[in-house]
Amino acid sequence: MESRSEPVREPAREGEAAIQRPPLVRELLLVAGLFLVYKLGRQLATGHTGEAFGNAHRVWDLERFLRLPGEGDVQSALLHSDTLVHVVNTYYATVHFPATAAFLIWLYLRRPGHYVWARRVLAAVTAAALVVHLTFPLAPPRMLAATGLVDTGQVYGPTVYGASPETDSLSNQFAAMPSLHFGWALMVAIGLIAATRSRWRWLWLLHPLVTLLVIVGTANHYWLDAIVAASLLGIALAVIRAPRRTAAPMAPARERVGAGGSVLEGPQTPDGPGGPGGPGAPGAQDAPELVGAGR
Repeated sequence: MESRSEPVREPAREGEAAIQRPPLVRELLLVAGLFLVYKLGRQLATGHTGEAFGNAHRVWDLERFLRLPGEGDVQSALLHSDTLVHVVNTYYATVHFPATAAFLIWLYLRRPGHYVWARRVLAAVTAAALVVHLTFPLAPPRMLAATGLVDTGQVYGPTVYGASPETDSLSNQFAAMPSLHFGWALMVAIGLIAATRSRWRWLWLLHPLVTLLVIVGTANHYWLDAIVAASLLGIALAVIRAPRRTAAPMAPARERVGAGGSVLEGPQTPDGPGGPGGPGAPGAQDAPELVGAGR
């Protein structure tokens, strides 16, 4: 009586492919809640005009003491072209939220393990930023006469802010530090670099670099706003560790049928039958391994 050999199965895939996506409805609620808390938290920090301008003078003086580059140098380069200023204002107004949302959606669909990590990091950074916004109201450089900077949004358009902080019911204009524009952009770049393998993935760092030049050139943020945001992100990344990269799936075993119905399995090597570890290589066994028994 002839015995049947057990089929040789491909080992289970490891890494990202083995991680199930979190429930979609729950994630939509969580992410929507993150954006809602971000908006509501900014509203809680409205007012405090005197304190916000006092902090702005202190931040401006500290930057000069630290000999940081002047924000005016970046803005002067932008003001050479009305078209360029308009493009930069549009970038500031339209890229921030959609880019972050697209980043989370892509991770959810393609890298669920990295998605959970990125969502947790963004939530932690946003929560920490809101605490700073509430405890350290800060007028942006476009409002501070000592800077000599132009409010490019109001002058050239488009702008996401009202003409006066007191009448702006949609945003808190005294929440300059830290810059979540920069913090989120930097996390998008880091998340995509961590979750992908392309040799071009480091180009994602252009997103936070361009964002940094935009927020400074439009006089919406100081250099220190971006430095504080990067510091908070660094702390969050140190506490919330990224998942390991996706492991490459093992190749399925090759089966051959020998005399008498035996199943013969060749050695499994990444180099294939003609590679250094394949059949015929020096030191390799001449006879294949017997997996199934004949009569």
